[in-house]
Amino acid sequence: MSDFTHNFWSLFVTIVTVVSILACLILLIASGQVKTNNTPDNTTGHVWDGDLREMNNPLPRWWKWMFILTIVFALAYLVAYPGFGSYPGQLGWSQEGAYQKETETAKAELDPLYARFVAMPTEQMAGNTQAMAVGERLFMNNCAQCHGSDARGSKSFPNLTDNDWIHGGTPEKIQETITKGRIGAMPPMAPAVGSGEDVKNLAHYVLSLSGSPHDSVRAGLGKSKFTVCAACHGMDGKGNPALGAPNLTDDIWLHGWGENAIIAMINNGKTNQMPAQEGKLTDAQIQVLTAYVWGLSNKPGATAAK
Repeated sequence: MSDFTHNFWSLFVTIVTVVSILACLILLIASGQVKTNNTPDNTTGHVWDGDLREMNNPLPRWWKWMFILTIVFALAYLVAYPGFGSYPGQLGWSQEGAYQKETETAKAELDPLYARFVAMPTEQMAGNTQAMAVGERLFMNNCAQCHGSDARGSKSFPNLTDNDWIHGGTPEKIQETITKGRIGAMPPMAPAVGSGEDVKNLAHYVLSLSGSPHDSVRAGLGKSKFTVCAACHGMDGKGNPALGAPNLTDDIWLHGWGENAIIAMINNGKTNQMPAQEGKLTDAQIQVLTAYVWGLSNKPGATAAK
């Protein structure tokens, strides 16, 4: 929706449009009537490069009529189509309406193709070359902006080619994620943990869970503080897909790795959101996209779970 919603902007656009057309008409009339001083050789007196002279001839008639027809066309267009601010035009055309019409036309053409795909189980669809070609285009248009064209993600955007799934990697869970979106929220935990040293000790304990380089003394001191994290991540730190709590015992770090990154997470928390595709994509498109995403980590040579 446009930010320019005040009536002033509708009036402003209307005035600018009308003034522009009138200015063109006035220019045309003035150019046809204003004459410079007559000279014996019918020139204006302007000379360039010694020999190039400007003749004092009227505008070509065909040029004037083309100009007039352009102005008439502009006025007729502005009556038929939107142009005078919020005036919708006699034909009722709109960008949204045109988009919806094109979308419906494309949907009618593609429905038979999608119907053949969605009749397949996800696993079978993931092995269908034609379905996956369609799924790849859907992914590039709707997912690659965050997860990357190779689906390997980046900081704060999950890698979809491995078997590490925050919310679950079954076809049903992937489809649920695509359809409804996800909001991952970790609240700031520093007040519950204690002092700055306690937070640092806890960070080293979290590093120890995945076998990452850490200070064993600090990790030992931070173990007791992990109870504030266990409600979501579990006492073993393996996470909880139902809560969207990541596994802390593997070597996959969505929001950054190392002491400073973990301390920042504990102190500041983190909110991450994936937008819902429901309403943007049809049910059939979501099913094909689900099969494509599922197939990224369930094909020969896919990265094993860590």
